Amino acid sequence: MKLLSILVILLCCLPFQLLAEQLNFTKKTIDDDVHFTYQWLDQAKQPQSMEFAINKVQIFDHFRNFKSYQALHTKQFIAQKLRKELTKNPIPNVEIKFLGYANNLQIELKAENQIDIDQANQKIALLEKELMAEHLANNFYTQFLSFDNSLSIKPDHVRIANESVMDFKPVKPIILENVSIQNVRKVSNYVLGFIQSIPYSTLESRVTSTGAGFNPPLQTLWQNQGDCDSKVTLTAAIFRALMPRIKMLMVFIDNHALLAINIPPEGDELTIKYEDLDYILAEPTGPAMMRVGELAPESEFAIRNGRYYAEAFFAETSD
Repeated sequence: MKLLSILVILLCCLPFQLLAEQLNFTKKTIDDDVHFTYQWLDQAKQPQSMEFAINKVQIFDHFRNFKSYQALHTKQFIAQKLRKELTKNPIPNVEIKFLGYANNLQIELKAENQIDIDQANQKIALLEKELMAEHLANNFYTQFLSFDNSLSIKPDHVRIANESVMDFKPVKPIILENVSIQNVRKVSNYVLGFIQSIPYSTLESRVTSTGAGFNPPLQTLWQNQGDCDSKVTLTAAIFRALMPRIKMLMVFIDNHALLAINIPPEGDELTIKYEDLDYILAEPTGPAMMRVGELAPESEFAIRNGRYYAEAFFAETSD
């Protein structure tokens, strides 16, 4: 009984935090479209709803080949391309011998002097770097340097969000119609509540998972669940469709992701600076229902201690 009393006291001392609640979700295929219906409780615990349709070809064809990153496939791609390129365009004064195949390829160099060998090694290293970048781009991945200077590979969230913006153009008038006062904060909070209420799936380590568990925006809607990287990418795409000129950042901390937007802070809202501009932060993940400028304690701790890195998500010049 004493233990129960202590537990009750501890619970009462914790700050109250409203959890996201998705009241209803349905999807129905009618002719060429998938019709989505959502109902949820917003940050003020008021019922909200939204209904829209997206062409089913878009849903299933956009990023249909996206999959978790496989280092072995990358190694095979680079080896095959490297062998083909060096066979077609041999390096002058250097004899090149290929040993093994695919992921076991080794290159043996022979020349009359060490200078030619060194220059050939430099050329091959540069070619490998270019082929690596090509392979990552072809598969919507990118290399990133985290706040602790470790180099890893992750989905190219900014590019995926940017290439998903057009998918949400038809949703823009529906969202604006559902928001009573059309200002940046009202619209942002409405979208945040919608995405926070989508069931959460745990993020695999960004450094070690290499994209496992990540879903592009339309797949996040289709599956009605997403980890924080999936949700922040979905949020960025919808925000860009709604607010094409507002500058945004995707902010990544350990096993979590935030969105930052360049609007004036209110009160003591925490901001981060990027290229001399201040950005306020938003938590799209849930399950806590938070407005723009409200942060989870873990997020605030990471931001205040510089344990994050940010990627700019600005409007394309062609927009």
